[in-house]
Amino acid sequence: MVKIIETPRDGFQGLPYIIETDKKVEYINLLLECGFHTVEVGSFVSPKLIPQMADTAKVIKSLKTDNTNSNLAVLVATKKGAESACEFEVINELFFPFAVSSTFLQKNIKQTIEQAIINIYEIQNLCVKHGKELITYFSMGFESSYGDDWNMDMLYKYVEVFTTMGLKTFPFSDIFGNVSPIKINEVFKLLNSEFSEVEFGLHLHSLDNGRLEKVDAAYKAGIRRFDTVINGIGGCPQTGKELIGNLPLQEFLGYCNENNIPTDIDEEKVSEISKYNLY
Repeated sequence: MVKIIETPRDGFQGLPYIIETDKKVEYINLLLECGFHTVEVGSFVSPKLIPQMADTAKVIKSLKTDNTNSNLAVLVATKKGAESACEFEVINELFFPFAVSSTFLQKNIKQTIEQAIINIYEIQNLCVKHGKELITYFSMGFESSYGDDWNMDMLYKYVEVFTTMGLKTFPFSDIFGNVSPIKINEVFKLLNSEFSEVEFGLHLHSLDNGRLEKVDAAYKAGIRRFDTVINGIGGCPQTGKELIGNLPLQEFLGYCNENNIPTDIDEEKVSEISKYNLY
């Protein structure tokens, strides 16, 4: 069994237009019927930086959550954002976009590594107080595309720092789609051997060529948590480079079916949602 985290937030934020709040609500309500482990419904970040997410609070208030088994998540980058998220009982998880690349951290959330660690510590305290889980992403988890230092010792160091705070889930991102399947497999095997008590995941931005080879490399390294977006839309708009789309849910489900990997996803509903007009 794999955990599938559907991340419409990551899909929406990369679009060149603003989706109406009612459209978002209708779309996410459909996702909550599909059987995902988690649905990332928005983010509490600066509306000046990510205007597509300015209505996250309105979206959350309008969601139909009574009959879903999916967790609801939002992305936050500051204590203030986490305080806003913790006001909503229906939010189960908070995602923080950490990176060992100091350049990317500055581009993405305007923080140094030291500032990010302080924010993660404060947000984790809030999560403990409000009964929520903080999940820390390692953006550029397999390399740095900006010339910053990157090595396994750095990954070990920061995973260790965060586990001592009580964190236990760390998805790793390939933001630019440059990383080879061999590298993905190697990094995850080393991490799993060093930290057997925590969960690692894959948040893959990728081009068409070689996408499922990367998924397969992660799966064979023991990864059972995967982020997806229906139709593969979106990407990170703060990189200063061209957007690279997300892992399309339909392709990931095809990989799972071909390899007899159970998912608990209602594929008929996914097929219907894939035709939804977000304009």
